[in-house]
Amino acid sequence: MARYVRLDDRAVLAVSGGDAAGFLQGLVTNDVARLADGGAIHAALLTPQGKYLFDFLVFARGAAFCLDCEAAARAALAKRLGMYKLRADVAIDEAPDDPVFALFGAGAAAASGRIAGAAAFADPRHPALGARVVGEAAEAALRQSGAEPAARAEYDALRIAHGVPDGRRDLVPEKSFLLENGFDELNGVDFEKGCYVGQEVTARMKHRNLVRKRLVPVRIDGAAPEPGTKVYRDESEVGEMRSSEGALGLALLRIDAIDGGGALRAAEATIRPEKPAWAAF
Repeated sequence: MARYVRLDDRAVLAVSGGDAAGFLQGLVTNDVARLADGGAIHAALLTPQGKYLFDFLVFARGAAFCLDCEAAARAALAKRLGMYKLRADVAIDEAPDDPVFALFGAGAAAASGRIAGAAAFADPRHPALGARVVGEAAEAALRQSGAEPAARAEYDALRIAHGVPDGRRDLVPEKSFLLENGFDELNGVDFEKGCYVGQEVTARMKHRNLVRKRLVPVRIDGAAPEPGTKVYRDESEVGEMRSSEGALGLALLRIDAIDGGGALRAAEATIRPEKPAWAAF
């Protein structure tokens, strides 16, 4: 049975105007031209040094490009985009009345096809995450599709089990690199699209194999450590914890600590890395 949950920590930012497509294309890590075929893309906005600032799902609605982003970061994202606007024919508008829902579980794809009156698209990061449904009529449409409500913890456990980061819960602005967090394999970077902010550093890390850490799911034995808790193998620091849900968590770990197998320590907990099936490292 398909299930849905309202993501209260998500919001929508709309980018419109005659220059909107080219404006976003020159800034974000993925190819906005793909939206011509419908659906959505996963993308990020970086610093010129290639470090993470924001990530979002982008979908088209009418003449606007809509960014499904973190609610707490929406104003900062709008301000950052505005820095690049100059004289371009671009309007950047917050859409506070657009709730965002995740639709997941068995039958999610079929249920999303029955949505009427709201934007519905497959989550481009991983098939297990199902679909997003956005708009004032979204919850009524989800109920009419036959989907049932779920707890947020259920969705978070699903996301973590598949090794998918959730914005600033798992990445540190102005410090994290996308490729350490699986953005290339989770369809968040297009290496053929041309220039964007931070492109040179991101491409260099990819082609020179400079990634030494990776975000991976971990099984937690004990109380879940707080995000930022250092992870150790014996007496050597090998990474940091990120978000968690129950006995599942994400941790940014040195690749040799992941491949080495065995248990690691974070505060009073023992953790065991579980490399996701999609990970190519």
